[in-house]
Amino acid sequence: MTPTKDFLRLVIDRETADPVIKGVYLITDHGDRLVERVKTALSGGVSVLQYRCKKKDDGERFSIGMELKRLCANAEIPFIVNDDLELARRLDADGLHLGQEDGDPAEARRILGPKKIIGVSTHNQEEALRAEAAGADYIGFGAMYPTDSKDIQHLAGPEALAAVKPKIGIPVVAIGGINRNNATRVIDSGADATAVISAVLGSMEPSIAAAELALLFNRKADFPRGKVLTVAGSDSGGGAGIQADIKTIALLGSYAASVVTALTAQNTRGVSAIHGVPPAFVEEQFNAVMSDIPVDVIKTGMLFSADIIGVVADKLREFNKHFVVVDPVMIAKGGANLINGEAISVLKRRLFPAVYLLTPNIPEAEKLTGLSIKDEEGMEEAARSLCSMGVRNVLIKGGHLPGGVAVDILFDGSGFTRYAAPRILTKNTHGTGCTLASAIAAFLAQGEPLPAAMARAKEFLTSAIKLAHPLGKGHGPVNHFLAARKAVTRDWEPGTGDR
Repeated sequence: MTPTKDFLRLVIDRETADPVIKGVYLITDHGDRLVERVKTALSGGVSVLQYRCKKKDDGERFSIGMELKRLCANAEIPFIVNDDLELARRLDADGLHLGQEDGDPAEARRILGPKKIIGVSTHNQEEALRAEAAGADYIGFGAMYPTDSKDIQHLAGPEALAAVKPKIGIPVVAIGGINRNNATRVIDSGADATAVISAVLGSMEPSIAAAELALLFNRKADFPRGKVLTVAGSDSGGGAGIQADIKTIALLGSYAASVVTALTAQNTRGVSAIHGVPPAFVEEQFNAVMSDIPVDVIKTGMLFSADIIGVVADKLREFNKHFVVVDPVMIAKGGANLINGEAISVLKRRLFPAVYLLTPNIPEAEKLTGLSIKDEEGMEEAARSLCSMGVRNVLIKGGHLPGGVAVDILFDGSGFTRYAAPRILTKNTHGTGCTLASAIAAFLAQGEPLPAAMARAKEFLTSAIKLAHPLGKGHGPVNHFLAARKAVTRDWEPGTGDR
């Protein structure tokens, strides 16, 4: 164990342009294995930890606090104590958070020292302005939404946050009922940080839950917004593969990097030859990108061989990437096999445990599960089966089923979401799978939660199919350019961060 005196000390500079209080602000709960769960959550991108402990004796509170402080020091994030000035002093915490009835910010600063962070809970504009005038470094503001953790007496909501934010000059931490799917409204209303408890610590995978929330703050960035790495094969015809991926990612407003796994001699009529890239060179490409570019989301397509899949699985584990969208490319549009039986086995055994979202079409889902899919109930059964193999979210694409509506079904391990669009009768569908997965990856990287990223990607792909122009003598490509012009309708003014 590292001695206390060797802890990395976080020095607070309140004159810096980049606020210390930002991103995912995690508040501890009173559950078992707290230190273990917090350690996992910090690996997902928590930016601030607030230690709240009122149900243990002084010795336990101090002991747990020291362990949490050590975790925060290693992660280089602020460690804040909730309400208890004396405990904050004994722990030499980075700061103290006070409720409206829990003390004076100026007195807390006098006791703790001028370099400590002082936060104050507020519920309206009057309290927010008073806290800033009293010397608070940041305010908590809420509640945003109803919550099960306590009885809500002050439901401010995102509208009140949007009204308060322009009137104060210190960071605002939104609190109350925030989760992955509703946090975007809070962030768009001006929150510098989102305070969460059960949304992260109550999750089966706190690191993933924290990472989902942290990635949402990309929506405040300038364009190109978010970085996506595509790991896929090259399509010489340009309609699918890594060419389609880069077009999609770039046209939708994200930065695209790439790792090439195979070269194909290919056009709209099919694949005539495949040349696999040596696995060692795939690894070199991966290392070159990941050691330099802060990738947000990784999307994989054609991985070609068991050895390459093994390399990709190793690299994902090495670089601890939480957002991996896997399009399990197995058969080209013209019918050529793009992966062999051994590779499928390695895919399921080694890659699936790292997958955030798997996007098989029906033939691919059948090949991966051994099930026969004839309808939407079969799609749901296949999704459950794939989740049982370790995949966190599964999107079964229903384009191969008959009918006037093309339905895709998303399963998150507990519930299903159905995405439907009118079927477009056309042969110009080359690259649809690559395009959809890349669009989802781009929207995730831009700060959309998964259900919204999927909805926007589905809309984009439907437009790309509808707007496709005939090209070549076989299955022509979709129209990425016109679909992107239709999809991107928000302000890209540099420096505004507006969406």
